[in-house]
Amino acid sequence: MTSDGDRWYDDDAGHVVRPYAMTRGRTSHAAEDRLDLIALVVAESRYEDSPTGTHPDTDRTLSPEHLDIIERCRTRPTSVAELAADLDLPLGVVRVLIGDLLDSRLVHVSRPVPPAELPDESLLREVINGLRAL
Repeated sequence: MTSDGDRWYDDDAGHVVRPYAMTRGRTSHAAEDRLDLIALVVAESRYEDSPTGTHPDTDRTLSPEHLDIIERCRTRPTSVAELAADLDLPLGVVRVLIGDLLDSRLVHVSRPVPPAELPDESLLREVINGLRAL
């Protein structure tokens, strides 16, 4: 038995919830391949298309962490890494939670263009020089 003085956390820590409890034991999500660190998450402005058809604030199936993600992404696109840092949650947990929101169509994710697909800088300079020559 431990006494009150031998607690492993202090009073300032508040309620301690294990990350696996937030994700119901899941460690990955099917959409995880779309959720790299710099992927941008945006909250949907229309909720009628969601499977539940309800506003997230009244949806009892969403956890407080789900609602925090939606709230942070309402005003501007936010990267997965920023969400994890802002919420002070492990990256894996945030990815699972975002995956849940994707399934519910409450957010959408846009990935940046891979560097290999960007146009070559020399080609862009030639186009600019050609436009200037006109």
